[in-house]
Amino acid sequence: MPTTVPPLLQIEDLHVEFDTPDGTVEAVSGVGFTVGAQETVAVVGESGSGKTVTALAVLQLLDGGRISRGRVLWDGTDLTGLDRRALRRIRGNEIAMIFQDPMTSLDPLYSVGHQIVEGLRLHRRIDKRAARERAVELLEQVGMPDPRRRLDSYPHQLSGGQRQRVMIAIALACSPRLLIADEPTTALDVTIEAQILELLRELQVEYRSAMLLVTHDMGVVAETADRVVVFYAGQVVEQGPTADVLRDPQHPYTAALLAAVPTPETDRAERLAAIPGSVPPLRAMPSGCRFHTRCALAWDACAREEPPLHALPGGRSARCLLHGSGTARKTLDSASTRGA
Repeated sequence: MPTTVPPLLQIEDLHVEFDTPDGTVEAVSGVGFTVGAQETVAVVGESGSGKTVTALAVLQLLDGGRISRGRVLWDGTDLTGLDRRALRRIRGNEIAMIFQDPMTSLDPLYSVGHQIVEGLRLHRRIDKRAARERAVELLEQVGMPDPRRRLDSYPHQLSGGQRQRVMIAIALACSPRLLIADEPTTALDVTIEAQILELLRELQVEYRSAMLLVTHDMGVVAETADRVVVFYAGQVVEQGPTADVLRDPQHPYTAALLAAVPTPETDRAERLAAIPGSVPPLRAMPSGCRFHTRCALAWDACAREEPPLHALPGGRSARCLLHGSGTARKTLDSASTRGA
């Protein structure tokens, strides 16, 4: 009888709180999903939906925030129960993160070589000469021109694309089993963006790493991810295999996101579909379904009842009352054609 391989990363009922001048707010509410070995999972949603907070919570890098409930299991070990020393052995070694803005993530006072070497010497216990040679190899591997000379450059002396390559080199230095990439191409032009994404795909295969990709770009999801997790207002509203979710969304929010993506067939004069309103502020979440104030399919019950995350066939799930009403398929098909 075949055995089920447990996931590398398993997030269970995660709640993250922040203290603000207006009181305590919950930025992530009951989030749960998994990342398997060598799997790419994309986390998508609008700004403010809790994507980055969830990614930072994995490595306990929350600035001013705290996990109030839930577990983050790494290879069976709950990271929320580890002390700082134990976490340091995992950060950058077993799990590495590529941050959204390399200019603010890289230390301006140290050369990029120093910043790559630091992690190597901490986790691999090798001497400085060997670490510098490994740093040159890493910069060459990520496509940095003249890598030996660039080793002594400072972040401000590099272009945006080069700084992002340095961030990737730092993340890959210790051959981690999981890469967390938080909007890794946000500030780059489309040509460099394509190069960085292709580089990540190639290196992920070479290093046999899993990847948790945080993004708002559905095109990137389609090209990169095995599975997709859709966030809205601090909750998971849909998840499943990427091809299935993109072809047949099971939540009105996912359908609306997809309707807003331009295609080669989109007429230049045609207005793109837009989701009305905006993500609600953390201190004023609506009652019931958090999306009902922006949803064209909402009815009275949506304002009263908070929908559960319904399990669906094919390893999928969706947080919508339509799936308890027996009319989900017809109404969601309608939402897909008119952009919710």
